[in-house]
Amino acid sequence: MKKVARPRVVIVGAGFGGLAAAKRLSGKAVDVTVVDRRNHHLFQPLLYQVATAALSPADIAAPVRSILSKAPNVRVVLDEAIGVDPPQRLVELGSGASLEYDWLILATGARHSYFGRDDWAANAPGLKSIEDATAIRRKILLALERAESETDPDTRRALLTFVVIGAGPTGVEMAGAIAELARRSVSKDFRSITPHCSRVILIEAGERVLPAFPSSLSDAARRSLEDLGVEVRLRSPVLDVGSGYVQLGNELILGRTIVWAAGVEASPAAEWLDAEHDTSGRVFVEPDLRVSGQERIFAIGDTANAAGQDRRALPAIAPVAKQQGQYVADIIMGRPALAFKYRDFGNLATIGRSKAVIDWGQVRMSGFIAWLIWSVAHIWFLVGFRSRIAVGISWLWSYATYQRSARLITGDHPIPPSQPRRPQALERKCA
Repeated sequence: MKKVARPRVVIVGAGFGGLAAAKRLSGKAVDVTVVDRRNHHLFQPLLYQVATAALSPADIAAPVRSILSKAPNVRVVLDEAIGVDPPQRLVELGSGASLEYDWLILATGARHSYFGRDDWAANAPGLKSIEDATAIRRKILLALERAESETDPDTRRALLTFVVIGAGPTGVEMAGAIAELARRSVSKDFRSITPHCSRVILIEAGERVLPAFPSSLSDAARRSLEDLGVEVRLRSPVLDVGSGYVQLGNELILGRTIVWAAGVEASPAAEWLDAEHDTSGRVFVEPDLRVSGQERIFAIGDTANAAGQDRRALPAIAPVAKQQGQYVADIIMGRPALAFKYRDFGNLATIGRSKAVIDWGQVRMSGFIAWLIWSVAHIWFLVGFRSRIAVGISWLWSYATYQRSARLITGDHPIPPSQPRRPQALERKCA
């Protein structure tokens, strides 16, 4: 008897959506290939804590092969998808190889968007990968180290000015974490930097912080940020970003550390398929998450613009991607293709120590209880028992001692020519 070939499923991207689909297809009568240019799955909601020395990269990342080790019908390919040939049912890879598929799931995620000003990227890095986070961490810690022995007041002031552009969840969490790091966690370890020396500025072009949240929670978040010492600038579109400065209208802010959290755009999946997409590059999909005109290609997560029950695009968050991955896997295994319905578990954002906001529809809260719920939820959704334990212990230690466990500066960091190698003792105050 001739052996019947098993359907071949290719999943591009090992983020929340891609992994959810792969796990759902584990042990089923299909052969699954997961393609990603990195060998690890990253828990992006906590990436800002790596950037601010609260966690180590290994605490929020896990090898994809390890995660899928108990899925015998799933293999992992370390490569980068660079195109799709729908007529031939091929995924083209950066290595020059290609993968044949019967079903294709595009879960390629998102990248930074500078709204046409890509030249800003060199001076205002975004936060999407471990490399981004460790580079920002290095920049923040080096700024503190160099400010400790800097004798010029203007240079010292610029070193201790940290600017975050964009007041969505990433920007708010990043600004709060930098304020806690620079004003509380490390100040007692230095001799000339006191808590009030550092200046953290959060810039937002819109009317309020956390615009996706109800206005009452946005106001609570803003007050919490200001309690931490963060300067919140609303209705302040950025005109220019350069080496060590941000231009806002007539105001020039001098700061050596600038972080971009103002926008993202989808991967080039829409270009691969010549598919209709929104202004962020997300592919418009059918109610069953198929790409229009492509019976065997699905787009999920940050790659897709999928309408919710209110006909608005679903947010680019992890729960959406995970539910979509499971849904698409079920369709591939023969479940009737009913319209995808997202089960909304609410929005959460943290501002800092004991400060968070939660929107559960009719239930809204802020403060310590919200922070506890936020902490438990994020630990729960981490991949792997080890990561949950490591993050939980790190948070308990930080809460009890205000210490950051990952304050390591790696790589070469030569002393600038203008800085003395043996500076005289500085008075412990801000110039």
